[in-house]
Amino acid sequence: MSRLLDVLRDDRLVEAGVARLRDFEPSETIISEGDEGRSVYLIESGQVRVSERVELEDRRHIQPGLCDLGPNEVFGELNLFQAAPRSATVVAIDSCRLRVLDAEGLVGFLDRHPDLGYIVLRDLFAVLSSRLRQADRRLGSLLAWGLKAHGIDRHL
Repeated sequence: MSRLLDVLRDDRLVEAGVARLRDFEPSETIISEGDEGRSVYLIESGQVRVSERVELEDRRHIQPGLCDLGPNEVFGELNLFQAAPRSATVVAIDSCRLRVLDAEGLVGFLDRHPDLGYIVLRDLFAVLSSRLRQADRRLGSLLAWGLKAHGIDRHL
């Protein structure tokens, strides 16, 4: 992951207008679920909370926190190569400084520097794999809880 951080902090990205630093205050929304955005974020300092809106019956909803992220972690990477509505909301937990990277500019930079592109793809794949494994564990735990809460586990 440290090589990914080196690439995302490369001074050439700032010079090319691809990366900039931005500060966020506590409780400030950085990304809203459903928005169309193409930025990728690297946390320089502070912490953020990732949450997703969950619809319940009777038009009620909750917004559980999925995870908290801190310095040297990346988010927004799902929209690096393909524009799509954001899958979660990200809010600053405390004052934080983020490196905001324009996805289209970053992809262009990586096309011109394929050696760096390989590092970014390899390390982002590791991040995504880890997050997918974590989501699988949570889903399994939630399924087991639901089966037990409804007494279905006794019939299996």
